[in-house]
Amino acid sequence: MPELPEVEVVRAGLAPAVTGARIVAAEVRDPRALKRHLPLGLDGLPFDDGLGGHSVTLPVEAGLSRSADFERRVTGLRLAAPQRRGKFMWIPVANPNGGAPGSALLAHLGMSGQLLLRSLEAPDDRHVRVRLWIEHPEHGDLRLDFADQRLFGSLALDALVEAAGGGAIPSQARHIARDPLDPLFDDIGFIAALRSRSAGVKKLLLDQGLVSGVGNIYADEALWRARLHPETAGTSVGPRKARELLAALRDVFAKALAEGGTSFDAQYVNVNGQAGYFAHSLNAYGRTGQPCPRCGGPIRRIVIGGRSSHFCSRCQKRGSAPRSRTSV
Repeated sequence: MPELPEVEVVRAGLAPAVTGARIVAAEVRDPRALKRHLPLGLDGLPFDDGLGGHSVTLPVEAGLSRSADFERRVTGLRLAAPQRRGKFMWIPVANPNGGAPGSALLAHLGMSGQLLLRSLEAPDDRHVRVRLWIEHPEHGDLRLDFADQRLFGSLALDALVEAAGGGAIPSQARHIARDPLDPLFDDIGFIAALRSRSAGVKKLLLDQGLVSGVGNIYADEALWRARLHPETAGTSVGPRKARELLAALRDVFAKALAEGGTSFDAQYVNVNGQAGYFAHSLNAYGRTGQPCPRCGGPIRRIVIGGRSSHFCSRCQKRGSAPRSRTSV
């Protein structure tokens, strides 16, 4: 699943082409890619179909279908600079009157979602679910394709709401904590919250309400750098070690960003369809049975909460932590 570095690479790649661009046409090829999009009813208010966003066609009295509603409402919109928090990315809709944007095109890449910039005559990419045609005052006419093989990702037009600490964020992402690269990230608050919880530190890093943008890959890599066993209880992590862990998260994010993210297959690519190469720099994730690059001990894999965790059995000693897990 794309994590913070991969989403940031996509955001940065989109920025020059979409900032100031206008959507001239839209085509929804697969309504399942709009499961986060909430259509408007006849009263102009969002229509809740009560089905968790999986209904393809709304009742006639509710207004337009999900696809038609999305196509109608995005066509003609002028886009501002794309933004990101954790794994969520959005493109605010520029306010023609110069005020603050009131809505945004929200994108969540899920497991295999891709946002691809293409020339108008470029051949189709595989698994294109939604296509936007955009025109930019400097870069001309382009296609923006949302492709998603596994259909866990989505696009939506969502209202912007005030974010804690300032700024605006799509309403569907307001529960997401700031990420460690955010200038407003609260280091002291994060460390205190981590140390107050008895759950294993790997589970805490994956809690998007505590810190966003961290998934399996970068959690394992940060824990390896900080020499922490993934099942060490948060309450057993001292202040210095918690600061080391936060620094390790930032370091591994920075290195991954410099290398274009992590690609194990064609499911994650940047906006030009190119893969990242941070996978060659991994020290723990996916290296079961191989020697630790630091001490030579074997890298082990265990399953915690249904997710694989990789760590060095020699230099990441286990502290106090929950005992329920499966060794592999």
